[in-house]
Amino acid sequence: MDKRETVIVLDFGGQYNQLVARRVRECHVYCEIYSYKTDIAKIKAMAPKGIILTGGPNSCYEEGAPTYNKELFELGIPVLGLCYGAQLMQHILGGKVERADKREYGKTEISVDTSSALFTDVSPNTTCWMSHFDYISRLAEGFVCVAHSADCPVAACEDSDRKLYGIQFHPEVLHTPEGTKMLYNFVRGVCGCAGDWKMDSFVEQSIRTIREKVGDGKVLCALSGGVDSSVAAVLLSKAVGDQLTCVFVDHGLLRKNEGDEVEAVFGPSGNYNLNFIRVNAQQRFYSKLAGVTEPERKRKIIGEEFIRVFEEEAKKIGAVDFLVQGTIYPDVVESGLGGESAVIKSHHNVGGLPDYVDFKEIIEPLRDLFKDEVRKAGLELGLPDYLVFRQPFPGPGLGIRIIGEVTEEKVRIVQDADFIYREEIAKAGLDGDINQYFAALTNMRSVGVMGDERTYDYAVVLRAVRTIDFMTAEAAQVPYEVLNRVMNRIINEVRGVNRVMYDLTSKPPGTIEFE
Repeated sequence: MDKRETVIVLDFGGQYNQLVARRVRECHVYCEIYSYKTDIAKIKAMAPKGIILTGGPNSCYEEGAPTYNKELFELGIPVLGLCYGAQLMQHILGGKVERADKREYGKTEISVDTSSALFTDVSPNTTCWMSHFDYISRLAEGFVCVAHSADCPVAACEDSDRKLYGIQFHPEVLHTPEGTKMLYNFVRGVCGCAGDWKMDSFVEQSIRTIREKVGDGKVLCALSGGVDSSVAAVLLSKAVGDQLTCVFVDHGLLRKNEGDEVEAVFGPSGNYNLNFIRVNAQQRFYSKLAGVTEPERKRKIIGEEFIRVFEEEAKKIGAVDFLVQGTIYPDVVESGLGGESAVIKSHHNVGGLPDYVDFKEIIEPLRDLFKDEVRKAGLELGLPDYLVFRQPFPGPGLGIRIIGEVTEEKVRIVQDADFIYREEIAKAGLDGDINQYFAALTNMRSVGVMGDERTYDYAVVLRAVRTIDFMTAEAAQVPYEVLNRVMNRIINEVRGVNRVMYDLTSKPPGTIEFE
């Protein structure tokens, strides 16, 4: 791929690290996340236009706390520290950081110096999101304070000569309304980035790069029918044409009727020339998952079985060189392969890969993209809106929307309940306002009464969230009458269910999926 200007995020364990990268990309500047353990020589070799240090849960003055080489601040590359990153910058360069008398948490009014490059076009008094126990009690030499709040004497600081900046709050979250403007000021103003990271150039560059890599080799694409794999498949089709074969594995863990719907779109009668093969492997997956209850183990089994099916199909096709997967950037980071944050869960197409895969190479053309960027790429490739904006669906499918052991009977229950839920949401005209919604099956059974008889059946949980980037999310406020209608239908129409609940949990502390 052509050399592109890049801002790198050094992750010190902050929960918002992916959000920082997303906000930078909203400024049309490419951004990647790396662990704070990344060697200084590697950073120099990348020649980034700017460096951002994330927040983190530690106190920078404590023994063993994450730190970095002082040389980072002497490279002549602009550096912006956020929260822990701001404190660490001061600690390393000779300032002082101490424990505050009280924690500052939540929405806070701050006063900013609008003459600072960080706060160009920002309101003199603006709201931000604070989350810290420590505070900067003395600035390092050369730094001046450019923002403060009632309880935080240094809410932001700068040494403009050296292009070093620190912000004590979190500009990347939506609770800081002018935060994206501040990050824009840093990456476009201070760092001088041109802002040429756009989907049209990404698509063109990707097609060119894939063509060069593949040559006259054969390519096998894992097509689930979801947004990510569909965009990956069409991107590969544009790059290599008939050299691509798309294999759709119906593992029995799809939404109701979805296997047939995917075949209708991508199969021989569809609009795409993808050499489409459908493999019905439902019983194979059910038998592998029998008795397995631990979420990570389920993900690993589903991921490995996917690969084995692909290998078998590849052998039938003969001498396939490359495997394509729709891995996206949050998959990489959440699987512990990006920054420094903890492994949240293995994604079947990243952390769930087996040690041995019988292909020359795996191609992941969307690996650098967030979900909304994938959708933009899909539109750029000419995919229809209904496909690009369809509900997200995880690779392991209903396997992670069924708590505990996966059985054919449980799959039927959750498929039917989910179908009713999605149908009623659409009827109510709410599908455009909710970013993701689905029914999941708990492992809980409880006593109920139906037709004057005692029942002992499962509880279904309904989930609906609103989100911009799927990194954080809030439960959607679905009207009670809609939820009530869904509950009535599920209990009356789905055999084996006698209780329906609604999940109010945000992300964090929960995840969007259940497992």
